[in-house]
Amino acid sequence: MNKEVKFTDWGLVDYQEAWDRQGQLFDNAIALKIANRTNGTQIETPNNLIFCEHPHVYTLGKSGHPENLLLNEQGLTDKQATYYKINRGGDITYHGPGQLVGYPILDLDNFFTDIHLYLRTLEEAVILTLADYGIGAGRYPGYTGVWIDGDNQKARKICALGVRCSRWVTMHGFALNVNTNLDYFKNIVPCGIDDKAVTSLQRELGFALQMEEVKEKLKHHIAALFGMQIH
Repeated sequence: MNKEVKFTDWGLVDYQEAWDRQGQLFDNAIALKIANRTNGTQIETPNNLIFCEHPHVYTLGKSGHPENLLLNEQGLTDKQATYYKINRGGDITYHGPGQLVGYPILDLDNFFTDIHLYLRTLEEAVILTLADYGIGAGRYPGYTGVWIDGDNQKARKICALGVRCSRWVTMHGFALNVNTNLDYFKNIVPCGIDDKAVTSLQRELGFALQMEEVKEKLKHHIAALFGMQIH
């Protein structure tokens, strides 16, 4: 099993460009797995972990409901935001500057072939990162993602997850609100949940954080939980 993972920080990148680049890595990994099976070769499948931020954009998962976007075309223009229907699971979410987006493009045959465990492990990495800042977080029964006060009426979401998996190769991933402008979430029903708030590290702590520091902490926890060797 290949537990080496190439880490890349794409910085602030257009959503469509990032989706295309993800898709190429995803398709290449699947093609290699098919070739191995067809030809009897044992060429190791590469693993990638990508961090980035996006300009203002709303994305709707394949099981989502378009009516959960509360803006029309003019509204999107006024907000300088774009909108995409994409091939991950989940409903609608927002990405924008100040939000840490992670795209693990992994061959889970190198780690464990359990998509639910995969999601829970990503959540755990975020939970541990928040704990580094003194924030207690956890899960909200019946939903993916990471929540604060998930066991009571003050439940608020700080990290969304939505993934695609084919032949145990993953794409898409998670979005952690660090210094995010939360007003943009008012234009959607986030993840199809209309009675829960959204929050960020900045809102919880009362000050803006250094994004590079958050990235390093989260990367460390992901590597430790998956047993990765990141380079």
